[in-house]
Amino acid sequence: MKIITVTAGHGGTDPGNTWGGEREADLMRELRGIVALKLRELGHEVREDGARHENRPLSEAARLVAGSDVAIELHTNASQNLRAEGVEVVADVRHGELAQRLAHAIGGVLQIPVRRRGGWFDAEELRAERGFYPGFVRAGGLIVETFFQSNPRELQAYRDRKWLVASAIARVLDHHVRLP
Repeated sequence: MKIITVTAGHGGTDPGNTWGGEREADLMRELRGIVALKLRELGHEVREDGARHENRPLSEAARLVAGSDVAIELHTNASQNLRAEGVEVVADVRHGELAQRLAHAIGGVLQIPVRRRGGWFDAEELRAERGFYPGFVRAGGLIVETFFQSNPRELQAYRDRKWLVASAIARVLDHHVRLP
């Protein structure tokens, strides 16, 4: 049995983005639960960073990565530019291909573009651009920026298709851990 970790970004009291009358932490906690359900239906052991209405801080979520076959943290993106769009997955070079597969699967469901290198945002590029290297990626996980919450069209597409998004993520992770 494979172990897959699925966490929701912005744990503890941090709400994350608050565009469109939604809190990023709430949206991604719900998505985490649906992805975990789908993965369990496929026979995987799933670690989560909290129960249904709980979302632990990053320091606790990052500790769940150790011993996992793959680990993702779910987020939404945001920008002052309300037309900013797309999905991207922050990962180190060893997870670049998986990042691209996740981004394409999500982008296909939401009918939004993939950003950066086919959906992969190299964590080293993030460090160069913004001056930090994400702790979850440093621990060995991938950060999935699912869509732009600040873009009303993307937020509505997500609301309408969140179960399909979760299924797409679960299929990609299932395929990844089953590879020889």
